[in-house]
Amino acid sequence: MSIFCLGVNHKTAPVEIRERLAFAEKAIPSHLNEIREIDPIEEAVVLSTCNRVEIYGSAADPKTAVDLLVDYLVDHFEVQHGEVEFYQHEAEQAAHHLFEVASGLDSMVLGETEIFGQVKKAYATAQQYGATSRCLNKLFQQSFTVGKLVRSKTRIQQGSTSVGAAAVDLAEKIFGKLDGCRVMILGAGEMSRVTAQSLQSRGAKSIIVSNRSFDKAEELAAELRGKAIHFDDWMNYLDKVDIVISSTGAPHAVVHRAHVERFVEERRGSSLFLIDIAVPRDVEDEVNEIEGVYLYNIDQLQRIADDGVERREKQIEICRSVISEFLEEKGIEALAEVPNTRRQQRDFLGGSTGRSVTDS
Repeated sequence: MSIFCLGVNHKTAPVEIRERLAFAEKAIPSHLNEIREIDPIEEAVVLSTCNRVEIYGSAADPKTAVDLLVDYLVDHFEVQHGEVEFYQHEAEQAAHHLFEVASGLDSMVLGETEIFGQVKKAYATAQQYGATSRCLNKLFQQSFTVGKLVRSKTRIQQGSTSVGAAAVDLAEKIFGKLDGCRVMILGAGEMSRVTAQSLQSRGAKSIIVSNRSFDKAEELAAELRGKAIHFDDWMNYLDKVDIVISSTGAPHAVVHRAHVERFVEERRGSSLFLIDIAVPRDVEDEVNEIEGVYLYNIDQLQRIADDGVERREKQIEICRSVISEFLEEKGIEALAEVPNTRRQQRDFLGGSTGRSVTDS
């Protein structure tokens, strides 16, 4: 019995192909059952996210299994033979690929952690519906161990890799913890929404949304569980917020030094952070000269993000060495020999607790 992987991701297929191959979450149990009915496939796990569609399996004849699995995907989804270039891995190569996926090394945002939870969920679903057994149980448990090792032994997660993440990290440097910080959004664009959500995830509260189209302000405010205000009224809230995200699409600056100076005394020394992600810029440069006011525009934030990406890229080889050492220590041939007892499982996984995959 040997493990294999068949898939496409953001590096090998455009979004219009990935979305056609994507498995609807509710349909995954029935797909798992159908995939396991393909002779010679014994086990299967389906990992379907916005950036990848992968099927992991075990079979006595993995080459035949992969060929038949491609036929299955062609039959069930709106793709044709030759239209999609699937990658496929077997044995140790398949394990190494899964370990890189779980560690965030194969993600669009290098080192991101969301994929770790997605892999756990995919495995938990397959396990729940009886689609996994000895080989894949061990493989995926090992992938969780490796994912944690990579993140604990390297710096793959350090550094912001997006404009929104850079803004959030800067906000934490200014305010410390963001618990209770008040945020105002000028302009209801996508980048404003994403940045506000990132701030919320770190504890920011009281989101105020102002937009020239009040309907759009209300729509975004509802999504963020915040409050919509008319655009003519946003200046009256400068003493009531800690962070302003501005992306109005106006052809000229809308936030002037005079606007902010009016409220400096009323703020009683509390800092104000302005995130200007508009092009052309929304906030006058002179605003940054006011004491206690911090202004960053999109180019400054992008440079921070680019630096974060570069730092993470330097960690790739270190991460891969952690994975290689793990594979050398455990040996891919052991995947077919699953320990039966809880103690044996703990020993095999290097002293892990053997907890269920729903544990963090």
